[in-house]
Amino acid sequence: MSVLLETSLGDLVIDLEVDACPKTCQNFLKLCKVYYYNLNAFFNVSKDFLAQSGDPSATGTGGESIWSFIASQEGKQEPRYFSPEFVPRLKHKAKGTVSMAVAPSVDGQVKGGCGSQFFLTLADEIDYLDGKHAVFGHVVEGLDTLDKLNDVFVDQEGRPLKDVRIRHVEILDDPFEDPPGLVVPESMPMRPPDNSNRIAEDEDPLATLPEEEAEAERRKQAARASALTLEMVGDLPFANVRPPENVLFVCKLNPATRDEDLELIFSRFGSIMSCQVIRDKKTGDSLQYAFIEFDKREDAEQAYFKMQNVLIDERRIWVDFSQSVSRLNGGWSNDPKMGPRPARGGKGHGGGGFGGLTHLEATRRYRESSADDGDRYGLVFDVPGDRHGRRRSQSTERVPRQDHSRERRRRSRSPRPRDRDGERDREHRRSRSRDRRSRGQNERGRRR
Repeated sequence: MSVLLETSLGDLVIDLEVDACPKTCQNFLKLCKVYYYNLNAFFNVSKDFLAQSGDPSATGTGGESIWSFIASQEGKQEPRYFSPEFVPRLKHKAKGTVSMAVAPSVDGQVKGGCGSQFFLTLADEIDYLDGKHAVFGHVVEGLDTLDKLNDVFVDQEGRPLKDVRIRHVEILDDPFEDPPGLVVPESMPMRPPDNSNRIAEDEDPLATLPEEEAEAERRKQAARASALTLEMVGDLPFANVRPPENVLFVCKLNPATRDEDLELIFSRFGSIMSCQVIRDKKTGDSLQYAFIEFDKREDAEQAYFKMQNVLIDERRIWVDFSQSVSRLNGGWSNDPKMGPRPARGGKGHGGGGFGGLTHLEATRRYRESSADDGDRYGLVFDVPGDRHGRRRSQSTERVPRQDHSRERRRRSRSPRPRDRDGERDREHRRSRSRDRRSRGQNERGRRR
């Protein structure tokens, strides 16, 4: 008499010793018939020793016999275990021996009892188990599945890190009549009885999802793995870091556009904490993109919607929310007043360490954005302080006039750099003129 165990690692065909162990085999077969073993986990796997299953709770303390199970369905009391059947000739000699796990003494039984838990041996000649656990079958097909089960990775308690479960048990031959009160369920269970969220060894948790959702979940997993790698090498402060929501990324800038130009233009939307045009750290040339940090997220959102595709210095800029997290590492800056440079960074990026936003990414965004789109908002800005001979453009929208008198007064009060050579020459000329005037006065006095 045989049963087929379909596991997540493969199939196992077990021949039962129905003549030598009739009560044990009847208990096992009837439990299989009511789907008691379906989706049960192999909760205890010891390499080159045994693999244990048959406990719905997957703790090693659960399980009951078929007679106790029927009584519990009817609301009656029945001993949980039955007496084990020890047969001297049935020993744990060959790999694939199937035995019932014998629990400690319960209900006055001297030798303990058998419920639903069973195990399969994973090696030959395990004499230690003889006389302690009741053998009732042998694996005749699926020894390669036993080898896979023997090689799974387990934790300190012997539980596989990825669940190996009994998917289904198919009874190939059953010579026993059903016990009174046995009711076969109409359908097989769809959820593990232990309510575990662990994943079977060869099951894809995304297989049941729609293709679009599965692809999105795979991308999230890949992104988490990449973030963890960047954290390990030091490019990210921590894997779950998120880019700031108050920082804008501006590209397609004119190389002549300066920090103060952008700050003056974007300040109409709110207070700006910092504005930095990224420059090559060797040549000092503009890389034609910048980061603008607002004090409030709402101001950044308003600037994002209003400044998209706006003409600045004869260039239509492209505005997006920053994906860089290097500000958390010390900032994307060449200016010592804006914080130290990060420990790691890209080459030639004016401080480097863009946290995923490299010059290559900026160039990609620059090329993807259409340079031929019309001025969707009709905004054209004149950049003040045009002292490099740039052609000034005409504004098609009235820009609020800003008060620069305070800045002019501050600049007028600031000390000018002293030209020591020029100052010495001027003093020499003044002294010579004083000497000439004094000589002329003396000469006129003598004539009188």
